[in-house]
Formats: sequence, C-alpha cells, structure tokens
Amino acid sequence: MASEYLVTRIDKANVIEFRVPSLMDPVQLESIGTNLNKLVDEEDRRILILDFSKVEFLSSQAIGIVIALHRKLSALPHSKLMLCGVNAKLMQLLKITRLDRVLTLKPSQKEAINSLAGL
Repeated sequence: MASEYLVTRIDKANVIEFRVPSLMDPVQLESIGTNLNKLVDEEDRRILILDFSKVEFLSSQAIGIVIALHRKLSALPHSKLMLCGVNAKLMQLLKITRLDRVLTLKPSQKEAINSLAGL
C-alpha cells in the first residue's frame, strides 16, 4: 500500500485518506490512479470516499483521476464516489471547473459515511 494514502473499509464504504499536502507529482499520481482503479476493477469496491482533509494542492492530473473514477463508478450499479474534507482553496478550484456540480461533496468523512445509510 502506498504511503501517500490509506484505504480503510468502513461498513460499505472504502475511505481513501490522502496523507500528503500535495497531489502534484506525476509519478505519484500515476501510481495512485492505478491503485484506485484496481480497487474498483479488481476488488469490486464500488463505494469510494476520497478524503482530502490533509491535501492543500491538486494538479490537473489529480482532478483527471477523480473525474475518471466518477465516470467509471457512475456506469456501475450500486456505486458512489464522494469527496470530503475539501478545504476552501480546493473547493474554489472545484467551483471554477464546475466539478462541484457533478461530484458529491461532504464536509467531513463522518458525514460522507452517514450519508450512505440509504444505499
């Protein structure tokens, strides 16, 4: 498992908690993208919560990974992608790109998990 993030299973959800302040390194992001896709494709984990609480900087490549995951999970039944812990700076980026209208955002990991009660 990569040190840049931690994957924890909580009920039906798989929480991916990023542990670094910057998701900008292309090599690191390539590895993260590959591993997140494996969670969905190979391990059939369909409910993902991406926790950005510790992240301050995102590259366009990181946003691309989130969009690709959103598309992949949107095509699968009983699946969900949520982002939580998004700080004000990252939220502004999501609003500029209008991704705040497409992605499900929750203030905290706890709220994201609690919102899954109906699934």
